[in-house]
Amino acid sequence: MAQRPFEIQRLDHLVLRTRDIERLVAFYEGLGCTIVRKLDAMSMCQMRAGDSMIDIVSIAPDPATADSAAPDLAAPDSAAPDSAAPDSAAGAEQGRNLDHFAIRVEPFDESAILAYCKAHAIESQTMPMSLLGADGYGPAIYIKDPDGNRVELKGPPDADQTPPHK
Repeated sequence: MAQRPFEIQRLDHLVLRTRDIERLVAFYEGLGCTIVRKLDAMSMCQMRAGDSMIDIVSIAPDPATADSAAPDLAAPDSAAPDSAAPDSAAGAEQGRNLDHFAIRVEPFDESAILAYCKAHAIESQTMPMSLLGADGYGPAIYIKDPDGNRVELKGPPDADQTPPHK
């Protein structure tokens, strides 16, 4: 097998499709992301999320290209999932292609994060065990953005854990 000419370092960016860019941008700004640039011609906003980026793109069809309208994604399910485990079948039924993505956050103060979520009416779910992430096993809280995308707020690795990539 040939040697790869690169080594994966970390998540670079994700692209989220939405029917309401301003609402989603405001949500991620509230979490601490900052706008890098807006590309109105592409109906896109690119945001900094720590060392990574989140691109938010409109799925609303452009009247000028109505014949090539974006796929019709089902509205987010109003019922919260009972588990943070991926449910590909449910996601497919809702027209989604992303189960969740993780954003590494520090400091990780579970009480403060949950209080923030409650104050901002953000659906949240704590995890009873440490979850594996890029830096090792550590705490996590799942939240939902306004479009129903699940976001894992990932804390630092537990003190007794070695990152899986080292």
